[in-house]
Amino acid sequence: MKNLQLLFAAAMMLLSCTPAKPALTIPCVSIKEIVKNSETTLVDVRVPEQFAEKTAENGVNIPLATMQDSIGFFKKQKNIVVFCNTGKQASEAMDLLKKNGVENVYYGKTLKNVEAIQKEKVQE
Repeated sequence: MKNLQLLFAAAMMLLSCTPAKPALTIPCVSIKEIVKNSETTLVDVRVPEQFAEKTAENGVNIPLATMQDSIGFFKKQKNIVVFCNTGKQASEAMDLLKKNGVENVYYGKTLKNVEAIQKEKVQE
């Protein structure tokens, strides 16, 4: 019980502290908004054979293995959403792009995820 009281007291102290400078406000944009934005480039990072079988609406195929050669293309895009089958290659693509100075890239995870977002009806 005493440990719980100490934990509670420590949590209260942390919560009551205020930063010396105001925290920067970073706008929170949902992946759903980004995917549905007409200015977003949806990048399927799977191999061409998988892309040819099926991809998201308006998706472009830039396989992970060739992304390094397309950095100039990525830097010209307003928003980029990367996706693949399991999310692993998309995560690697995010890392590669960010290491090369591309900041406007978002993690779409999987093809199924991006398709589900595209099919989702807009709530009014």
